Amino acid sequence: MHTGRCLCGAVRYEMTGPLRPVVACHCGQCRRTSGHFAAATAVPPERLRLVEDHGLRWYQSSPMARRGFCGHCGSNLFWAPASGERIAVMAGTLDKPTGVALVMHIFVDDAGDYYRLTDGLPARRDGDHGIPLPDA
Repeated sequence: MHTGRCLCGAVRYEMTGPLRPVVACHCGQCRRTSGHFAAATAVPPERLRLVEDHGLRWYQSSPMARRGFCGHCGSNLFWAPASGERIAVMAGTLDKPTGVALVMHIFVDDAGDYYRLTDGLPARRDGDHGIPLPDA
């Protein structure tokens, strides 16, 4: 069982089973919603349960995905593709210990000009990280 929440606690969640490793997304939308870049794990939607959701708001950020955030404190929480095959959960909202690690960077050509990726992890120009969701 993994748990997490927004800053104020108006959104709390639980996830069962293993989590996908963390992928850092440097696209312009993730940078604008997070203030830097987004780092997320993911699970199939049926393995995510909202324990408290009175603060949860969704924003349709593009035809292909929507983003979940707390309407009270502004925490960036979820990214959900229209296909519905997974829900990405912002790694910074997980309670410790997380049991996950950052393994890749995506959309690196769109990264901010004020930082460099120097950790030696794989870096992709597009969003195809190729990391499957773990089995339950």
